[in-house]
Amino acid sequence: MRIQRAIVGVVLLLLAGRMEPALNDPLKAVFTERNSEKAWRLEELGSDLPADWTGYEYLVLEMKASSPQRFSLWIHTAEGKRRLMIHPLGQGVWMRASVPLRFFRGRDRQGMDLASANNRRTDAYWMGVWGPFGDLKNVRALSVAMDYPLNAPSLEIRSLALAKEDAGSEFLEGRPVLDEFSQWAAGDWPRKVRSREQLEREGAAEALALAENKAPKVGRFGGFLGTKVEATGYFRVTRIDRRWWFVDPEGHLFLSTGANGIRGESGPDGQSLLARRMKAWGLNTIGNWSGFRPTSEEYRKAYVTTLGLPRTEPLYLGMPDVYSPDYVRAVEEAAAKQFSPLQDDPWLLGYFLGNEPPWPGREGEVVEMFLQGPETATKTALRAYLAQGDTPERRVRFVHGMFEAYLDLMGRAVRKADPYHLNLGIRFGGIPAEPILKLGRMFDVCSLNVYEYEPTAALKRFYEVTGRPLLIGEFHFGVPADGLGAGLVQTADQTERAKGYRYYMEQAAALPCFVGAHWFQWTDEPVLGRRDGENYNIGFVDVMNRPYPELVQAARKTHDRLAAIHAGRLSPFGQRPLASTHGTPNSPWD
Repeated sequence: MRIQRAIVGVVLLLLAGRMEPALNDPLKAVFTERNSEKAWRLEELGSDLPADWTGYEYLVLEMKASSPQRFSLWIHTAEGKRRLMIHPLGQGVWMRASVPLRFFRGRDRQGMDLASANNRRTDAYWMGVWGPFGDLKNVRALSVAMDYPLNAPSLEIRSLALAKEDAGSEFLEGRPVLDEFSQWAAGDWPRKVRSREQLEREGAAEALALAENKAPKVGRFGGFLGTKVEATGYFRVTRIDRRWWFVDPEGHLFLSTGANGIRGESGPDGQSLLARRMKAWGLNTIGNWSGFRPTSEEYRKAYVTTLGLPRTEPLYLGMPDVYSPDYVRAVEEAAAKQFSPLQDDPWLLGYFLGNEPPWPGREGEVVEMFLQGPETATKTALRAYLAQGDTPERRVRFVHGMFEAYLDLMGRAVRKADPYHLNLGIRFGGIPAEPILKLGRMFDVCSLNVYEYEPTAALKRFYEVTGRPLLIGEFHFGVPADGLGAGLVQTADQTERAKGYRYYMEQAAALPCFVGAHWFQWTDEPVLGRRDGENYNIGFVDVMNRPYPELVQAARKTHDRLAAIHAGRLSPFGQRPLASTHGTPNSPWD
């Protein structure tokens, strides 16, 4: 079989216009230090490998990773370093990775939000396109690096070549990579499901525990009993003693705790289970991207939704032809269709206008895309604006003006369709520049997605600029284990992930601006990745619908304390989670 695979590999090399494999000897890196990197000079990679990679489109590797932990693939040139983040979709098996060199040279211009603009998947791995970028004219070395490795993971590379065409990315060992439970077949771990009988036993034990659970007593809509302010029949926000709160439709103070991506289980028994879990775990809100909409009064929860906009062309990094009268009408029609039926629903917490605009910092690219694209109302307005002075600063200001018009258009359209519910804003990713932050003053609540170990710096900055109550739309911690990647913020194990939840939520809740936070997401992502490749261990439950007990217990403890912490009567949990045995960084993306 090994000889047959070698023959197939040679055929693929010829078809792809690829050089002969350039390795003198197999390469191996073992990551043991807090910041581990292994580098090879160009001459160590093979005598036939050129220094100028300009004429090539792919770096084709045959590699095997012992862990699903992501690593950086660096190309060192005389002019600087270029990077691509590699996230293996498997572990312990050989794969071919046909890595596009264009992602070392720069981003492409596709995508609606940060994930779709920066994540690129293949059948064997996926990439995070974050840079730094540059040309590949004078390559001197190649290196692989990993931050906060767990359990001394290794990476082996047995062939390396340049190609002008895609040689394909796939697992090479010809066996099923998933088992009957959609788990990674080649690995083993303590939680791995071995039989359906095991699932039935664990399900029965959980059902018994849920039946015995004494959930905290809250009002009909999840608000804190013992608190009472003016009730309007809808969710609203108020400020008491300089601290912001949601107010539920009955007038009880409310802090939103939820999870994104809660899918409706099949049948009434499945919906009973979801509702009982949320109640027992102290989750009072069905977060974004969720299909769970129970109609029974017994199971209902507060929920959020996002304005679904028409996918009109052109659409550049999420920015539409905002000055077009046709687009204005399309937004108004979409808002009326989506929100007019919801205007009398007291369970709707509020609506988001969008998710993680990817263009901040790329305003110049947006301008070029409009100028190079078809004739549009925005292109006409842009030309007139630049005729009065064309500088990089003016181009940035034009895009910011577009964005303000875009938010105003959506806000007015939804308010016309539904005058009663909260505008939760657009879910910012990262901390954009101050002119963009200031636009958060347009919303009832300003929403942001903060992927850090501690969100307080981001929350304070947003509040300083906007003065609005703040809702965290997404956060999570993950572990590179059980055949899955770590997520955007890594912890050393499930115990540390649980600490991460408590520390993050309680530190945030201690701030006067905080009104809630939603975990991303309810269920682990698939082993072989979702549409953009992400395969993270970030769920309250795994892909077999089994809860992670450490995370569940941590959430229950924190949610029981949240109101008192926010009111200033309790101090927040103070133990920072460990990213690995080497300690805790501020962020894995620093």
